Amino acid sequence: MPLGTGPTPVRRLDGLVDGVDLWLKDESRFGDGAWAGNKVRKLEWILPEARRRGTRTLFTVGGIGTHWGLACALYGADHGLRTVLGLVDQPVDDHVRQQLARLEASGAELHRYRNPTRLKLAAPWLIARNLHGGRLPWYLPAGGSNAVGSLGYVETALEIAAQVQAGDLPEPATVVTAIGSGGTAAGLALGLRLAGLRTRVFGVVVNDAFALDAPVIAGLARRTAGLLTDRGAGELPRIAAEDLTTSPDWLGRTYGDPTPASVAMVEKATGLGLELEPVYTGKSLAAIADLADTLDGPVLWLNTHGPR
Repeated sequence: MPLGTGPTPVRRLDGLVDGVDLWLKDESRFGDGAWAGNKVRKLEWILPEARRRGTRTLFTVGGIGTHWGLACALYGADHGLRTVLGLVDQPVDDHVRQQLARLEASGAELHRYRNPTRLKLAAPWLIARNLHGGRLPWYLPAGGSNAVGSLGYVETALEIAAQVQAGDLPEPATVVTAIGSGGTAAGLALGLRLAGLRTRVFGVVVNDAFALDAPVIAGLARRTAGLLTDRGAGELPRIAAEDLTTSPDWLGRTYGDPTPASVAMVEKATGLGLELEPVYTGKSLAAIADLADTLDGPVLWLNTHGPR
């Protein structure tokens, strides 16, 4: 279901990180409305699948500042779907307060919990109470990172390959993205292999609420390949943990908590005309800066920031 316009632009990114041949794929330009980024890429596949299933209600989870939850609520409502959100407390700043106000105004049904354990215990009750017309809600994990949502970044990887073939950028040795729920990295890992590129995914883990290491991301990539095979794509490459790299070294104290390095990168990027935030994109850029001497280049960095 088209919700944005691709391909998103690529360009060399000078003046931001020294010592690395750095390129930008600007996912913040994907989206036809007030929202863009990787959430919309996933919803392009999730919403029509919800229709195929006859789903009336989407049930998903995230922090009280979740961009994914807001995008799901707004786009879902545009297409006749209710959204139920299970929200977990996270460090609060002005942005999170504003985001929570947007969630409260979105029309979604909100349920707030102190930690992921309490949300997990409440989830069966939330699902049962939202049974409509004999149909259970469709549970979507945080960030929309299931096999269906990950298809958005399989498609993006094929888009990157087409841009390489067109001469818009050199074949990247490394693609760097933040990992908040895993779907973006998993889809890229599978899609890059499908496209025949040798590019390796480096994922900067920014969420400590659940495991997001290389075996977990590779497992999601395999489930995505399995979905494609079930829908008629034939046998696809098998992604293993050794095929990608993940690191939590730039997480900071916890999910949703900016670090001094991520804040500094956001400020530096602002001076170059890029609108970022310090929880996902700022941390992934901080990783590139710290690893500039060791990352294999050219390096393609995804700006996955959504709101604008």
